[in-house]
Amino acid sequence: MKKILILGGIREAAELARQLVDEGDDVTTSLAGRTKNPDKVPGKVRIGGFGGVEGLARHLEENAIDLLIDCTHPFARNISANARQAASLAGTQLRVVERPPWQEQPGDCWHKVSSLEQACKAIPAGACVLLALGSQHIASFQTRRDVHFIVRMVDAPSTPLPLPDHELVLGKPAIDPEQERALLTNKKITHIVCRNSGGKGAYAKISAARDLGLPVIMIER
Repeated sequence: MKKILILGGIREAAELARQLVDEGDDVTTSLAGRTKNPDKVPGKVRIGGFGGVEGLARHLEENAIDLLIDCTHPFARNISANARQAASLAGTQLRVVERPPWQEQPGDCWHKVSSLEQACKAIPAGACVLLALGSQHIASFQTRRDVHFIVRMVDAPSTPLPLPDHELVLGKPAIDPEQERALLTNKKITHIVCRNSGGKGAYAKISAARDLGLPVIMIER
């Protein structure tokens, strides 16, 4: 039996935890705690940060972790960098599970950008935009007073969003493209802004946009 620490954050982390628990390993999944009611994860669950590289290295040593698995969000660059350094300091084996990015398909209308700032500039005036980003990235769009934003978030924000013209939609992205098409149509959305996170859980909006011929401003990795 191995003592395994998974740095979670994506659907695949829970699937991996289930597999390892079934194999008899002692598995703890660490979650950042941004979501108030995260989905249940097999094994033990830890909420919150470690205090940087040194804090994570100390946790690995004090808990005699045999294997550290980085299964965080593809855009969580700082966490992944900390994991590499901490595993090296503690002498702990590290495994990285990287979710492959989405690939543009025939019929897609992607405008590829490399940053939130570029995504903000790429939105045409008068657009109605589904802003499918984490709450920590919303402020980058506050200068666009000529755009109406539909902001989808899992949990209600603790403070008002800094966007001048917006509507809040609470809930996780639908897995069914038909439900996403209904949202895009009912809200009269003209553009989507999202990150190329990959995976199945959030792909339905991309499929729906393809069917409706809607442009997607895609922030690449």
